[in-house]
Amino acid sequence: HKKGEKWDKHYHKKSKEINLIIKGKMKIQRKVLNKGDIFTLEKYEIADPIFLTTTHIVCVKIPASKNDRFVVE
Repeated sequence: HKKGEKWDKHYHKKSKEINLIIKGKMKIQRKVLNKGDIFTLEKYEIADPIFLTTTHIVCVKIPASKNDRFVVE
């Protein structure tokens, strides 16, 4: 993700996410996270990521599911 990239607030109905930041710095749910940090998002938990630097993430979704991203307005 590029520096300054901001996604719509969203959640997942089917999948839990486990994320590892392997490079960079981001903010999600009012928390600043850095390289080496791991964070999880449960089903229906709102994600509001902002990428403070170019950031690389490894994301595992359990179960993997297409079309499971719902924008919060």
